[in-house]
Amino acid sequence: MKITLLQIKISWNDPETNRRRAEEMMRKAEKSDMYVLPEMFSTGFATQPEGIAEEDEGSLRWMMKMAKELDAAVAGSIATKVEEGVFCNRMYFVKPDGMVSFYDKRHLFSYAGEDKQYKAGEERKVVEFRGVRFLLQVCYDLRFPVWSRNTGDYDCAIYVANWPQSRIEAWNTLLKARAIENQAYVCGVNRVGNDDACQYVGGTQLIDPYGRVAARCEDNREGTVTVELNMEKLREFREKFTAIKDEDVFEVKN
Repeated sequence: MKITLLQIKISWNDPETNRRRAEEMMRKAEKSDMYVLPEMFSTGFATQPEGIAEEDEGSLRWMMKMAKELDAAVAGSIATKVEEGVFCNRMYFVKPDGMVSFYDKRHLFSYAGEDKQYKAGEERKVVEFRGVRFLLQVCYDLRFPVWSRNTGDYDCAIYVANWPQSRIEAWNTLLKARAIENQAYVCGVNRVGNDDACQYVGGTQLIDPYGRVAARCEDNREGTVTVELNMEKLREFREKFTAIKDEDVFEVKN
């Protein structure tokens, strides 16, 4: 399984420009089975979604087009108006056959008021594609390990984000922690550039199940990185070092 991670400089509330930039990067990148975009890749992180959140599914249709043309899955989150007055930070996972799965961000970023404007998701989502099981997660979810606890149901966790420079050390540390504790690959896909509130330096990377950085984009620059998941080595590691089987038993309640 070969994955390309896209570290994009997002233009504020300009879906057409952001889709065009992402498409150029995807077509220039190494051919992959999957391409992963940042959180709210089409608009930037919009805490006030009215008038910004998409309701015509333009970016979703673009994801479906790219998935079909590249014969690959495409993942990323979009500020989405699901009905009048109701908005979700929705992460889509689109397969080349047109099948669409989605995950609504569970942990809304109260520090910036996201919880006041968006509806929190209630369903944990794992998607299988070409023999690999992916857990879908969005930004602030990274700080809540119980929500991403691996019960043997996934191989790679994907965190898409608009994670600012001021807290980038937490990003780097927590991505490694999630990989180690869950014996899984972890993709962290962040943006670069600025908005009215924050500066973003990137930190897009793939962490292996041992907590090592397997591949990383250069900080402060747009770019892509392509990396291959070795599922045989992952299975061998889990069979030899059985930490997941020694887990604490608990239940997550909504």
